[in-house]
Amino acid sequence: MTEPLNGENGLRSVPALFRRNAKNNPSAPAYREKEFGIWQTWTWTDAASEAEALALGLIDLGIKQGDFVAIIGRNRPSLYISMVGIEMAGGVPVPLYQDAVAEEMAYVLGHCGARYVIAGDQEQVDKVLEIQSDLPNFEQMIYLDPRGLRKYDHTHLHSYAGILENGRAKSGALAAELKSREDALNYDSTCVMLYTSGTTGRPKGVVLSNRNIIEAARSSSEFDKLGAGENVLAYLPMAWVGDFIFSIGQAAWTGFCVNCPESQGTMHTDLREIGPTYYFAPPRVFESQLTNVMIRMEDAGKTKKWLFDTFMAHAKKVGPAILDGKSVGLLDRLKYALGEFMVYGPLKNTLGFSNVRIGYTAGEAIGPEIFDFYRSLGINLKQLYGQTEASVFITQQPDGEVRSDTVGIPSPGVEVRIDDNGEVLYRSPGTFVEYYKNPESTADTKDPEGWVATGDAGFFEPDTGHLRIIDRAKDVGKMADGSMFAPKYVENKLKFYPNILEAVVFGAGREKCMAFINIDMSAVGNWAERNNIAYSSYQELAGHPQVLGAIRGHVEEVNRSVAQDDMLSGCQIHRFLVLHKELDADDGELTRTRKVRRKVIGEKFEDLVNALYEGKDEIFTETEVTYEDGRKGAISATLTLCDATTVAPAQKIAAE
Repeated sequence: MTEPLNGENGLRSVPALFRRNAKNNPSAPAYREKEFGIWQTWTWTDAASEAEALALGLIDLGIKQGDFVAIIGRNRPSLYISMVGIEMAGGVPVPLYQDAVAEEMAYVLGHCGARYVIAGDQEQVDKVLEIQSDLPNFEQMIYLDPRGLRKYDHTHLHSYAGILENGRAKSGALAAELKSREDALNYDSTCVMLYTSGTTGRPKGVVLSNRNIIEAARSSSEFDKLGAGENVLAYLPMAWVGDFIFSIGQAAWTGFCVNCPESQGTMHTDLREIGPTYYFAPPRVFESQLTNVMIRMEDAGKTKKWLFDTFMAHAKKVGPAILDGKSVGLLDRLKYALGEFMVYGPLKNTLGFSNVRIGYTAGEAIGPEIFDFYRSLGINLKQLYGQTEASVFITQQPDGEVRSDTVGIPSPGVEVRIDDNGEVLYRSPGTFVEYYKNPESTADTKDPEGWVATGDAGFFEPDTGHLRIIDRAKDVGKMADGSMFAPKYVENKLKFYPNILEAVVFGAGREKCMAFINIDMSAVGNWAERNNIAYSSYQELAGHPQVLGAIRGHVEEVNRSVAQDDMLSGCQIHRFLVLHKELDADDGELTRTRKVRRKVIGEKFEDLVNALYEGKDEIFTETEVTYEDGRKGAISATLTLCDATTVAPAQKIAAE
């Protein structure tokens, strides 16, 4: 049974929770990592001991209370444990996105004034060394993986293993200092600082206290009845607040086990081996998995394809109702049980979802068809609505009340209201302390009473009390005729199609909506191979007449769907183009969490937007791109601009 959290039992910080777990469940697995094909395990005793050794080593290295320590690397137990060790020593962990380029790292490291960096491997070490002249506060770097670093200057470079060894050796001399620093930690001490994705500008440092993290972890764990027996897979960026809550906050609160894949390339294999009971993924992951399923079924034999189509049609009809415990006829249940044996069970096993008890998606709206597909298989996939500033949780969907078009009810302990202008506001124990070195933005976002402006427009359904998010408040606008413009609503419908990876819709203040489309290279490439269509590049495939025809068909299907919504029927797409390059975070077009930077894209491709509105049939364009090694280059193309058929809104047809 989970101990109550209060000042008397000393559970006032994440390190205190680690020590509690080591005391109460010393041999239970805390973290696992697959290395060289073998799963390595850290028990809670191992995790707490390693965190303590690191804390002692950092103190010996000179860390002071309040110092910022950056963490850069892929998901690894030692990097998670290091964040706890940093807090034990009185420091503040600041995880960074491992795929961030040196320039992005320079901003974050300079803004927080990090004195220390813990890097996962040589790649991350090199990026920091490249920018160290721009970091006046930077002093020491610790690396986890020693490969490739033997001949580096080690004056200010230390191995993680060496720091642990030194910390253990100095435990006698420094034990009192460490105890003093741990005893000083309380609910209001800073637990972590996480940087926002920077959708509209420079990332902001979000300061989260132990109160924020522990209360969010406690209430969300109780909401979904999470316990020590859960298994989760940690594969999302460590700099993302969701990963911190799941892999440190909830793990420390409940005592469940966090599993780290060997690499991104082996993630799906590792997912199947672990068989997580509690799983989170952003919509793009579920979209990608569904795309792969559909591609495989296109290549399947006639019998297998018939079985899949037949039983999936039945699953779509009754699966969600069975999952929610609703009344379903005996024959339908028997057919569904046969489908579980023939199709659903093997498919869930292939996806790694056989044991999933609770699944969540968030970050972006997920297409209703994609959402319903997974629930029809019997996977308890739910949506939550959250932010970094909320320590994730604002609303959640209770079991039995799960819908694709809402994000649920306020999470336990969270108050939510809709402002006069339609913006969603909240306050909760998880509400962030401040934006670091940015009192103006803090005051703009959080008022004196603790209400936080989310920047999202939404409303509560009067009959269910569930929250519906329309779009980003800044993106919701009006068409020239006064009808509502909500681009994300249309973009999510477009991204349901396996052929479409990304979409950006324009139309605020205009008479018509236009769109940019990115094709999904794996899905469209597979189609091209099956149809003996030769291509040599993304650009060539994206401009192929048959690809453009298929995309036009998807756009027109979406237009027919959008026309059924009286409020948003004006958002139908009149013209579109398929971009000659994939939108990329390295080029500034997406955030590191793959959110579209709409303003940046509109400005960068202004010539293409204007060409769509001017009615041109084609346009030549040249675009600067950033290669993986950081070099800049340019690609050029002549793009075809396509018309799409729109339909009269349902309301107008009814009136006629």
